[in-house]
Amino acid sequence: MVMMWNEIMEQPAVMARCFEKNKNTVAEIVKQAKNQNIKLIYIAARGTSDHAAVYARYVFEITMGIPVALAAPSVFTVYGRQPDLSNALVIGISQSGKAADVLEVLKAANRQGALTVSITNFEDSPMAAEAKYHLFCDAGLEKSVAATKTFTSQIYLLARLAAEWTNDNKLHGELSALPGQMAKALEIADIIKEKAERYRYMEHCFVLSRGVNYSIALEAALKIQETTYVKAKAYATSDFYHGPFAMIERNVPVILFAPEGPTLPYGKEMALKLADAGAELVVVSNNRELLDMGRSSFEIPYTDNDIISPFFNVAVAQMFACRLALARSLDPDKPRSLSKVTITK
Repeated sequence: MVMMWNEIMEQPAVMARCFEKNKNTVAEIVKQAKNQNIKLIYIAARGTSDHAAVYARYVFEITMGIPVALAAPSVFTVYGRQPDLSNALVIGISQSGKAADVLEVLKAANRQGALTVSITNFEDSPMAAEAKYHLFCDAGLEKSVAATKTFTSQIYLLARLAAEWTNDNKLHGELSALPGQMAKALEIADIIKEKAERYRYMEHCFVLSRGVNYSIALEAALKIQETTYVKAKAYATSDFYHGPFAMIERNVPVILFAPEGPTLPYGKEMALKLADAGAELVVVSNNRELLDMGRSSFEIPYTDNDIISPFFNVAVAQMFACRLALARSLDPDKPRSLSKVTITK
C-alpha cells in the first residue's frame, strides 16, 4: 500500500496522542503568555507548515482577539533585518524542525526576549532546541514526501492552544471528540477512489474556500500540485471575484470547500456563479443543498464550527490527491524533484 495513504489513515490515532503528549506544555505556554501580557503573535513557517500558520491566524484572531502576523523569513535571512518581537509570542512551525530561515526567526526572537514556541515532529531538531517551549507532533515517522499526518497534528495543537488560552470548554470538548470524528471522515475513502478517476486527465483546477478553511484550500492545492503535477491554484472565494474568475471556462474543475458555519452563504453564492459559468464543480461540504450542486461531491461529518471543519476537509483533500496521483499512474510518495526535508535560507 502507498505510504501516503497509510499515513492519512493514521491521523485519528496521531491526533489522539499528540495532545496527551503536549497538554502540560500547552497550559504552560498560555500561563507564560498571559503573565507577559502578549499582544501580538508572530508565526514563521514554510510550505505545508505555512498553511498551518494561516489556519492559526484565523483561529487565534477569532477566538483570542490577538493580532497575528505571518513572518516573511527572508526579512531576517536575505535582508538582515529584525522586526521588534520583544513583546510577542513567536511560533515556528516545521515538520522536520530543520527549516533554516524559520530557525533564524526563532533565534532573533530569543535575542529580543520574546516568548518562543516551536512545533515540529522531531524532539531533537534544531528548532525544538532553540525555542523556549516545544510542541511535539508525535506523528511517528512520516515516510511519504507529501505531509499529511504532520499537518493535522500541527493544526490540532494550534487549536488546542486557542482553546486553552480562552478557557473554552466547549471547544476543548469538540477537539477531544475530533479523533473519532476524523475516523468517520476517512470512511468515504472508496467514494473518493471511484470519483478521482473522473479527473485523471485534468491539466489544471481551482480550489476555493473562505475564512478558516482558506488554509485548507491552500493545502489542497499544494497536495494536488506535488503528487499529481496538475496546475492547481487556491483562492479565497472573496478574492476569486476580483479578476481570477475571468479564468473560468466551461468544464474547468473547481474544488469548493463550503461547510456549514459562518462562511456557508458565501460558498453557496460562489457555487451558483460557477454553475452559471459552466464550471465542473467538485463540492466538499456537509450541507445537502451544496452537495447536490456538485458534479462530484464529498460529504464530511456535520459541524458548524469553522475551527473543526478544516480537519475533515483536509482529510478529503489528502485522499483525493493521493488517489488522483494513482489514477494518473504516478507515485504520490516520491514526487519528482522533491525531497522530504527542504532547507530554505
